[in-house]
Amino acid sequence: MDGTTVSRRGFGKLVGAAAGAGALGALGVGATAAQAVGTWTATGTTVAALSAFDNAMKAFMQARSISAGQLAVTYQGRLVLARGYSDNSPQPIQPTSLFRVASLSKSLTAAALVRLAQDGKLSLDDPITKFLQFTPPAGQVADSRLPQVTLRRLLQHTGGWNLDLTAFDPLFKDQVIASSLGVPMELTHADVIRYMSGQPLSHAPGSTVSYSNYGYLLAGRIVEKVSGLPYETYVRQKLLTPLGITRMATGWTISPHSGEVGYESQYTGPTVLDNSGTIVNAPYGTFSMRLHDANGGWLASAVDLVRWARAFESGSTVLNSTSTAQVFATPAGLGVNPDGWYYGMGWAVRPVTGGTGRNIWHTGSFAGTYSLMVRTYNGLSWAAVFNRRDDPSGLSYAAIDSALWTAASAVTSWPTHDFWSTYFTP
Repeated sequence: MDGTTVSRRGFGKLVGAAAGAGALGALGVGATAAQAVGTWTATGTTVAALSAFDNAMKAFMQARSISAGQLAVTYQGRLVLARGYSDNSPQPIQPTSLFRVASLSKSLTAAALVRLAQDGKLSLDDPITKFLQFTPPAGQVADSRLPQVTLRRLLQHTGGWNLDLTAFDPLFKDQVIASSLGVPMELTHADVIRYMSGQPLSHAPGSTVSYSNYGYLLAGRIVEKVSGLPYETYVRQKLLTPLGITRMATGWTISPHSGEVGYESQYTGPTVLDNSGTIVNAPYGTFSMRLHDANGGWLASAVDLVRWARAFESGSTVLNSTSTAQVFATPAGLGVNPDGWYYGMGWAVRPVTGGTGRNIWHTGSFAGTYSLMVRTYNGLSWAAVFNRRDDPSGLSYAAIDSALWTAASAVTSWPTHDFWSTYFTP
């Protein structure tokens, strides 16, 4: 899901956003009407002082033939830019259009378990075996170290599974699991858990950071077990609604939600939604959105994402300061990696000097999706989403990270306006 990305300050699975950014501001001339040049269309209010962001998005998208994208930017708590971008698209993309955001979903799942801990429903140091049954297929034995996998280790990717995309990720091995268990596709969460219950851990729990979509699948099931609610319902009720976020939802593999964009890829593959073997366009059935709910299944607009990032601010109505400190704590005994960052709970974290003392970010990647969310130490945040992650150009999609840092650095005067009320009901 999170394709291997390398940026100027990061490596491996996650873009290493780390630079600083600009100063103060003014609203530029231009209104909310769409502006079109040839086949290029931008919606939302034009802000002249922030034109570097528009230029960066246009250059990035047109070089890769991306038809749909979005960007939202906040500064010192104010929403200063919200834009939808279209190129050769039949309909203009709005700032509120919905995109699959892939692994940006992990920040919601981590926050859900942290919120349950905040409310006294569990401890982050509880073992996962307290909440879930791990019954392997006949003839197989569960790893005796599973009781050492705590909720904290699950969320920090130190549970012991080496299951990222460079090895074996069960979230993308539907046919293997279905054949092994003798069950039909589309798989269920229970199918994946039963299969994985018979697989040994690759590392001692807590000893190694190894990115695991499966770990977050388990986290979603624990949210359901403890709360007594479906995963999506709990997240919406306890995390999103208090922030005024009503558009976000978990996505479906085939049928779009109202306002959801279409997805594009140069690749095809056999469907995992049934056993027919039908070849489908990669974003529409080569993976199951239902299966990926807690590790990558959410839909959002860029403005929803920067709104969601406010859950981690001081004074948040969703997470208290103790909970936020848990989210951004370094993995015990592991600390910061050689490139200067670490994985907290649902976020990558880079310690820096000044401001909040940290930059946080995450990327997301599916066939048909690339997403990035960044929150800086000095009061900036942005989210960018696109409706593809691959094209014949072969150009890097991770390059949007440095492009947006460069755009932020080019701002000489940050606007004083605030667009929150345009997109969210007070």
